[in-house]
Amino acid sequence: MTNESLARSYLKKATDRLKVLDVLFAEQAYSGVVREAQELVEPALKGMLRAVGIEPPKLHDVGGLLVEHAGRFPVDIGGDLPELAAISRELRKERELAFYGDSDFIPTEEYTLHDAQRARQQAERVLQVARRVMLSDSNGSDTPSS
Repeated sequence: MTNESLARSYLKKATDRLKVLDVLFAEQAYSGVVREAQELVEPALKGMLRAVGIEPPKLHDVGGLLVEHAGRFPVDIGGDLPELAAISRELRKERELAFYGDSDFIPTEEYTLHDAQRARQQAERVLQVARRVMLSDSNGSDTPSS
């Protein structure tokens, strides 16, 4: 399996998760939307890294690597990378809290419609950019020269 085919597999996984967000959203399971948004963002970002030849670590937040290796991404993507890194960092912080909660934080009671909408918008934004990377990667025309 090549980096490119594995990257595309990650993108498919992320795209499939968007449907999960819709189901959770319809059920008003707002903490689930937040948790699953992170589960969408992670493989999308890892796919982006693989698409440019970077082996992603087994961490939940790889956003910093996007910024660190910005020069390996297509030129038109570079300006989006800090935003994606911030989304990854934010959703990573919410990951466990949205799933497990804490003694003073009940996820099903604390997360709101607004939280779910924000997480879904962030997930869609990451997918939008990830798709652009995959398309650019296929033809190589937007990749910066070394």
